[in-house]
Amino acid sequence: MREINAVATIAFRDITKLFRDKTRMVASLIFPVIFIGVLGTSLETNLGANLGYNFLTFIFIGVLGQTLFQSTAAGIISLVEDRQNDFAQEMFIAPISRYSILIGKILGETLVSFVQIIGVLLFAFIIRIPLDIPSLIRLLPFILIVSMFGGAFGVFVMSFMNDQRAANQIFPFILFPQFFLAGVFNPIKDLPLPVLIASRISPMTYGVDLLRSIYYYGKPEYAKTVLFNPGVDIAVCLIAGLIFLFVGTYVFVKKERDR
Repeated sequence: MREINAVATIAFRDITKLFRDKTRMVASLIFPVIFIGVLGTSLETNLGANLGYNFLTFIFIGVLGQTLFQSTAAGIISLVEDRQNDFAQEMFIAPISRYSILIGKILGETLVSFVQIIGVLLFAFIIRIPLDIPSLIRLLPFILIVSMFGGAFGVFVMSFMNDQRAANQIFPFILFPQFFLAGVFNPIKDLPLPVLIASRISPMTYGVDLLRSIYYYGKPEYAKTVLFNPGVDIAVCLIAGLIFLFVGTYVFVKKERDR
């Protein structure tokens, strides 16, 4: 029960911080409008007729996966801030498992990402994306997997950052290229070999493809929009996520002990 209470307390702290951060909440509503409304409709108008499927829907699912992955991964940046404020050190000397602390952090940012995708879903309703309640319910377990995967990736990356300034400068360069390598806005079934390799080692690729494979499952567009079988995407998310979590936790805790 002590470990569960620790996880819940840390998660609740992140939710509280979200509702106090008005800028972050506004940005979570604005970016879906930019990505789906402006970029999506533009690409649909110019490219959609030649693809054989609704490109706006394709981008919507991509942005949904990207928002979940990015929000949770970027939220872990507060670990660096907590380290500078010595809050992390106070947590790590508490009589609880280090993994409980990191899992609580990931769970908190996962819940934050759930709040942030409300803007994506509302905008999808406004522009009439074909997403009914049964389809959304079917996506929910996989939304959780993608979000937790992003959190584990965030722990891994942030464990190697020494201060918040470095994290703010370096993390966008790690995350932003994945928008295109993962095919959030663009089809990536046929790519030049160097780009194909980069795409397949991009963690976000498997999160975005997992949501698309579930959404398009049983539909005529499945073969044109999905890269891998859902089982492959789930396996990569779970295995890579565990590796990211264990390595990131080990490095982060070691740095705290050496301070």
